[in-house]
Amino acid sequence: MAKGNIDETKQELKESIVNIRRVAKTVKGGRNMRFSVTVVVGDEEGKVGVGLGKAREIPEAVRKAIEDAKKEMIKVPMVGTTIPHTVLGIFGAGKVKIMPGAPGTGVIAGSSVRTVLELAGIKDVRAKSIGSNNAGNMAYATIEGLRSLKTLSKISKLRGKPRDEIIG
Repeated sequence: MAKGNIDETKQELKESIVNIRRVAKTVKGGRNMRFSVTVVVGDEEGKVGVGLGKAREIPEAVRKAIEDAKKEMIKVPMVGTTIPHTVLGIFGAGKVKIMPGAPGTGVIAGSSVRTVLELAGIKDVRAKSIGSNNAGNMAYATIEGLRSLKTLSKISKLRGKPRDEIIG
């Protein structure tokens, strides 16, 4: 994954724990128990990130996950309160189809997808989870989908054509 380039020091970020799992590694002396935590951070104004932290105790794992999520933050392009176009985000076996919604639609999504979209500040959107229902993979698939969004002005700049010709 590419590192985000957003300065997280000057913002008011909200955090939400997506899932906490107890994981075990079998070693010669028995099992080593640790906790794996997935956290979503966002400012509800277009910036969001997902992070994973592992440690022997839950608070330490949460701290590491928040740190990781802040490093991985992305800027989500929005059109009003929704996204510019339909997009498919894929991470591992998890796939998320994210579709723009009309004003007043709300966030129609399940589990960790809803958390990511709400912390990104998207108000009107529909999402469908396809494949895996692993909460961590769904959160990362949502981020991948949001990362691949492009606005009309960005596409017109890439193609070197006026906006009218692209809509055409």
